Amino acid sequence: MRINTRTATAVAAAALCAGALAGCSDSGSGSASKENPADFVAASATTSPSSSMPASPSVNPSEEVGKVSVKTGPFGKILVNGKGHTLYLFEADKAKKSTCSGDCIVDWPPALVKGTPQAGTGVKANLLTTTTRSDGTKQAMYNGHPLYTFREDTKPGDTKGQDLTEFGAKWFVVSPEGKAITTPPQSASPTSTTSPTASESAGASPTAS
Repeated sequence: MRINTRTATAVAAAALCAGALAGCSDSGSGSASKENPADFVAASATTSPSSSMPASPSVNPSEEVGKVSVKTGPFGKILVNGKGHTLYLFEADKAKKSTCSGDCIVDWPPALVKGTPQAGTGVKANLLTTTTRSDGTKQAMYNGHPLYTFREDTKPGDTKGQDLTEFGAKWFVVSPEGKAITTPPQSASPTSTTSPTASESAGASPTAS
């Protein structure tokens, strides 16, 4: 009878321990399953990148020529753009096409236009046309010469590009007739102001005493 009691007690104790172990194991797995989704949600909330990126600024197009006019300066009457900057022709251009591209247009920006360029005072409208560049833009052309400005001409009236040899040929300012002006700049002729000298003024005959 004692043996049966002890056996029953041992069996009960073993069953109780097994139940306790199973309960600990279940509670542990349950807590782990609850932590994973929470951790995932928190991580997702903190690491989601912002989809709103600022747009890159658009590149400003080359300055348009505007109205082509005639201005008088050291080289006589020459063509200028709408802001008074000197316009040039490039002797390398042939067959009414521009051969200036790449690094060339950095120093010599093409006189771009939209539509038909406007002829100002002194300009012959029938000589003012356009040519299509390789990139599809329209460039003002006068008497068959594509027109350009010069990067170092920082203000109206500058003619620093005149008679330069760059990118394989000469650059010249343009006359109202549409030809290259190759003559030297005109120097201001000195005005002849011949005032009588003091000795000439004093050369009058003395009065008789």
